Amino acid sequence: MHTMWKGTISFGLVNIPVKLHSATENKDIPLRNLHKECHSPVKYEKVCPVCDKEVATEEIVKGYEYTKNKFVILEEDDLEAIKDENDEKAVEIVDFVKLEEIDPIYFDKSYYLSPNDGGTKGYVLLREALQETGKIGLAKITIRSKEHLAVVRIYHNTLVMETIHFPDEVRDFKEVPNVPEEAKIVAKELDTAKLLIDQLTTEFEPEKYTDEYRTALLDLIDQKRKGEEVSTAKEPKKHDNVTDLMEALEKSLQKTKKKKKKPAAKKKTAAAKQAKAN
Repeated sequence: MHTMWKGTISFGLVNIPVKLHSATENKDIPLRNLHKECHSPVKYEKVCPVCDKEVATEEIVKGYEYTKNKFVILEEDDLEAIKDENDEKAVEIVDFVKLEEIDPIYFDKSYYLSPNDGGTKGYVLLREALQETGKIGLAKITIRSKEHLAVVRIYHNTLVMETIHFPDEVRDFKEVPNVPEEAKIVAKELDTAKLLIDQLTTEFEPEKYTDEYRTALLDLIDQKRKGEEVSTAKEPKKHDNVTDLMEALEKSLQKTKKKKKKPAAKKKTAAAKQAKAN
């Protein structure tokens, strides 16, 4: 399993060397955008609408739009300075709480934690302490220049760190439009709904749930591939100096031929011929 981060878990004076591994993976099927006419992948270029030209990566700077079309420019040195101040490789547990006190709306992404060199004993110590107390650790960590709030808990026999949103990142539910405060519900309707819930109530078995759309899409792609319903993108036309030179020479040759052509001589009239003879 790929290690994406190395650091320590700290609580009190205890420091445990750990490695961080992504616990989930995105299994969406990537579909490319192709030109309908020739089935070539469509390119997305970074173009400046004012200068009307493509912008190279080294010509791009960061900016914060504080009002319409007004920007505060942030240099790389500014961003690096802030990053250095907050980029300590540590999961600092600041509190211990109960898992049920955190609403699922706060949870973001999950990571497995494994002990790094010399961290085995401390890893087991923290795992057993969390298991015995029924608590989870509430921590702070910086990943890719962004500070996260996180929880450290046990998943089977493995420590898991899950990033969670800060309170100001969760939108106020009171802003959701058209949510009714109450409505007249007939008792019989409510009893029927509760009976249906009872009938569908079961233990959570994640293995029985599958992404049916992804499965159907993979089957469709496989059928088309086996039926040779495939398309090969055409190689983009390459313009080199030789090709450009030949085109220029051919165009020049055509222009020269046109200039050499003289207008047809006019036929002399009978009267003109007679005058010339006298």
